[in-house]
Amino acid sequence: MAGLNNLVQKAFYLGVGIASYAGEKAGENLSKLRTQAQKLADEMVARGEITAEEAKKMVDDMVTRAQNPSDATVDVSAQATASEPRTIEIIDETDASDSTSSDTSSKSSANEALRQQVADLEEQLRKLRQ
Repeated sequence: MAGLNNLVQKAFYLGVGIASYAGEKAGENLSKLRTQAQKLADEMVARGEITAEEAKKMVDDMVTRAQNPSDATVDVSAQATASEPRTIEIIDETDASDSTSSDTSSKSSANEALRQQVADLEEQLRKLRQ
C-alpha cells in the first residue's frame, strides 16, 4: 500500500513539474512575442505607417490574442483553417535606386532574420497548442 501511495505522489509531483515547466515556457514565448511585436511596431512608427497609439494597441492586441487563442476572431474568408496559423507574406518594397547595395543587403538580412524568428515562434506556438 505504501508503494502505491509513493507512486501516486510521484505522479502528482511529475504533473505539477510539467505544468510549471509549460507555464514558464509559455511565459518566455509571450515575452519573445511582445519583444518582436514591439520591434515591428516601432519600425512601422518610424516609417510613418502607424501612430504610436496604434502601435501600442497593435502590440497589446497581439499579446492578448496569443494568451487567449480561443478569443481571437476568425476571418471567414481566410484560406487557412482555425487550427492552422495564418500565413503572412512579408514583401520588401524598397526602391533599389534610392538606397545603396550595402543598405539593401543589410535590410535583406534583417528581414530574413525576422522571417526566421516568426517561423520559430509559429513552430513554438504550434507545439504549445498540441
